[in-house]
Amino acid sequence: MAHARPPRGAEEAQATRQGELLARLLATAERMTEVPSHEHPAVLRELLADMAAPFAAHYAAIYHASDGAWRVLQEHGRAPAGGLPHNALADVCERERPALVPTNDANLMALLLPLAELDGQRVLVVCGRGLGEDDLAQWNEFADLFRRVLRLATRSMSLHRRAERLDRLVDLLHAANSVERTDQLLEWIADRIVELLDCERASVFVWDRPRGEVVACPALGVEGGSLRLPDDVGIVGSVLRSGEVANVTDAYADERFHSEVDRRTGFRTRTLLTVPMRDAQGRVVGALQAINRRRGTFTAEDAELLIHLGREAATALKDVQTREELLRSRDQLLDRVTGGVTLVGESEHIRSVRETIRQLAATTLPVLILGESGTGKEVVAQMLHYGSPRSGRPFVAVNCAAVPENLLARELFGHEQGAFTGADRQQPGYFEAADGGTVFLDEIGEMALQHQAVLLRVLEAKKFTRVGGTREIAVDVRVVAATNVDLATAVRENRFRRDLFHRLNAVCIELLPLRERPEDIIPLAEHFLAQFGRQANRVLRLSDRAKQKLLAHDWPGNVRELRNEMERVAFLARQDLVEPADLSIGRATDPTDPDHIPLNVGLSEATRRFQRAYIRRCFEYAQRKSGETAELLGLHRPNFYRKLAHLGLKIVDGRLIDSGSAPPRDSEPQRRDADVR
Repeated sequence: MAHARPPRGAEEAQATRQGELLARLLATAERMTEVPSHEHPAVLRELLADMAAPFAAHYAAIYHASDGAWRVLQEHGRAPAGGLPHNALADVCERERPALVPTNDANLMALLLPLAELDGQRVLVVCGRGLGEDDLAQWNEFADLFRRVLRLATRSMSLHRRAERLDRLVDLLHAANSVERTDQLLEWIADRIVELLDCERASVFVWDRPRGEVVACPALGVEGGSLRLPDDVGIVGSVLRSGEVANVTDAYADERFHSEVDRRTGFRTRTLLTVPMRDAQGRVVGALQAINRRRGTFTAEDAELLIHLGREAATALKDVQTREELLRSRDQLLDRVTGGVTLVGESEHIRSVRETIRQLAATTLPVLILGESGTGKEVVAQMLHYGSPRSGRPFVAVNCAAVPENLLARELFGHEQGAFTGADRQQPGYFEAADGGTVFLDEIGEMALQHQAVLLRVLEAKKFTRVGGTREIAVDVRVVAATNVDLATAVRENRFRRDLFHRLNAVCIELLPLRERPEDIIPLAEHFLAQFGRQANRVLRLSDRAKQKLLAHDWPGNVRELRNEMERVAFLARQDLVEPADLSIGRATDPTDPDHIPLNVGLSEATRRFQRAYIRRCFEYAQRKSGETAELLGLHRPNFYRKLAHLGLKIVDGRLIDSGSAPPRDSEPQRRDADVR
């Protein structure tokens, strides 16, 4: 039935009818939030009837493409006897425009509206007799209205179903609402299994597919901890692989049973019920296991209850893991903002470095950063991480010189239970903690040769083995390294592996010392002054004379020294306009100034006094960190400690004090790197 365009005088009445239709459709759609989910199909049919009414159509439906075929999602009225041409449905989705098409019934026409905003390919269909081009024009006018209403209805149904699922989850796991950590949730679930099934023990196994392992928590024999096991061992491995329930009435008679835990703990397993834990998509993500029913054996009802709990547990586990991930991301973002992860400067050098970082950030290439202590090597590493697709994953910084050589391997790669005396539990290392993210290895030039070999394998194969372990662990980690050591010289002196050097040196970023880029001093000073001024609730400015004094200083501590100076000024400056007197740099009382050493002490004593004062100054600039002080002085750690002893100094509780004795002043080491072999 073709409708003529209404005369101009009737347009107002038509607009009124459209407004009434909109109100009726919205009211029907909003009812989705007021009725239980089993009533949603009836409400949706009412909605389709309202949409068909303006066209005097007797049939309306929503079609959905699934597995290569078109199926009716919901319908109102009687469908055309010959059905709809499915190729027309596909065509209208491809063209993304409403259309008028014939049906397989010669007496019926169909108006089609693609619903691209909804999940998958969906089409609204209205069929009636005599539909024509005027109807298509009106259909086009209603298109946005119908789409909005159906989107609202679909969203309402989705939210309602989600709310019902959350209600069921709350009913089952209401006491777990306050659990914020994965390990705590797994222990809570195990406790509920013991209560519900009246059994002696229970465990939850989370499947780590990429590594071929399961994480058991709580782990029998590992008090208060978790344990990683191969995913192809025992009854749990069988359930993970098959996806089937395993109800074992005699554990030792089942060839799949792994009795090692019983032998180690003295526990005696009699009966076992193990079910797969599936996520919302039905994918096996782990297993739940109940051990030793106190009365009789486990029943089919027990298995059904455990399967249901497994579904809810998988949902809760995903929520907690998502929350943990969000918290990690939030903390990293907070660190990034408060720590000022930005490379400030206007020099051509800094602009070039920023552009290099931008180009490298999206890659997975290892990067080597060179520069003196305090030039901002870690800032560059953080910019590479936060500017990359890995920004939502961990950034783990390791100072290789700060970790004792005999502990570095276990810190980087973790260790197995029993790997050494005191290793009472399995411990992942920094590389596992950074999986998916970035590991920053500062002072890599101080890494021992045996550790360099393992690092090279991680770079090339993305695999390593924990200390005391035999299983290879695969990780997806980007490595960024930094040093102030001349690695080429270290290679020639056999202190650094040539192959690792070439692997790292493929992409190199060098940071110049601050004294070689003076145009960056004032921008950096103003940046830090504003940053610390906010903390001190002050708005500070540098006077011209203060700027001149900053520019005249040689900044041996580089950007770190400048940052520390501006932090001190922000809190201690007498006025908001910073004057030279507010700056501690370059004062006449500086004990390292040769003009203030008495002339009658002799060259040897003058040198000794200068070195003692200069080392104290560097120690403070390095925030009392011995490794960074040694780096600032250009010394290896062993030589640094020898130098301290030679000058009658020692470090105690983070303080540099007189040792009370010193070797003869003429016993200066013959050369700086005499200990290097």
